[in-house]
Amino acid sequence: MKSVTRKASEISLSSHLERETYWDKIGKNLTWMRPYSRIENVSYNLEDFRIRWYEDGTLNASVNCIDRHLPHYKDRLAFIWEPNEPHDFPRHITYGQLSEEVDRFSNVLKGLGIRKGDCVTIYMPMVPEAVYAMLACARIGAIHCVVFAGFSAQALAERIDDCGGKIVITADYGRRGAKKIPLKEEVDKALQKAEGKTVSQVIVVRHTGDPVSMAPGRDHWYHELGAKVSSTCSPVEMGAEDPLFILYTSGSTGKPKGVLHTTGGYLAYAAHTHALIFNYQPQDIYWCTADIGWITGHTYIVYGPLANAATSVIYEGIPTYPTASRCWRL
Repeated sequence: MKSVTRKASEISLSSHLERETYWDKIGKNLTWMRPYSRIENVSYNLEDFRIRWYEDGTLNASVNCIDRHLPHYKDRLAFIWEPNEPHDFPRHITYGQLSEEVDRFSNVLKGLGIRKGDCVTIYMPMVPEAVYAMLACARIGAIHCVVFAGFSAQALAERIDDCGGKIVITADYGRRGAKKIPLKEEVDKALQKAEGKTVSQVIVVRHTGDPVSMAPGRDHWYHELGAKVSSTCSPVEMGAEDPLFILYTSGSTGKPKGVLHTTGGYLAYAAHTHALIFNYQPQDIYWCTADIGWITGHTYIVYGPLANAATSVIYEGIPTYPTASRCWRL
């Protein structure tokens, strides 16, 4: 009887080739500016540790989430935003409108001196402008660092210091159920606490309309800046291994740890898992109930659904407000 035992090296080679074949198909679902020729470059050897995917290709995440859909899906809804208060009007945002809003936000950031490789801190409620800000960073090659809007000024200051954020994007207030969250006030406190003093500008989105303190020369209303710039902005070509965002752990067991996600591999995985795990179909309206401040929100509210030209719900509030029936009403 012939032995069917295979050497470990043969099994490893076969597994590697099967994995590369699989992820090559997934990678080709994205739109590349320069196609990749190398799929996987991974080593868990501590002396030569690396995890790189599609490393010689170039692309832009915002192009994959917006631009490539416009020829066929310009009028398709990208988001249905449901406000915290059930009697307020929802907002319906098409892919065409999303393109204009992201480009406008991109030009605002560029006008304030943000360039490829700069870090932008986003401390926002669950409003469409939070998504615009994230995708604007991706469009111009900046690295976004979203901080959950429920975190304290001290937690925000620690993350600003660690990532070296140059700009903070926030709102006047956030709304979470019956509570109003003074986000701009928390930003002011955080910038007093921050040791690095790297932040030179603060962009404030007018959301609730409540009065807030504005520091001359540092603080800017977004609606005023946005009215002065074009709604067209060319995307920056990014390497697949260029940083897309930094997201911090909660810090519940020690100092928060910043996890850097690069562009190509993350976007391919986000789009693929969104389509596969949730069995997304083009006619579906999809709702991920996470907050954008967490990795689930990054992946399954923003990058995964948009890469698949999905229609998603963004809900500002909590699922039990004003009553426990809110989810079903949504």
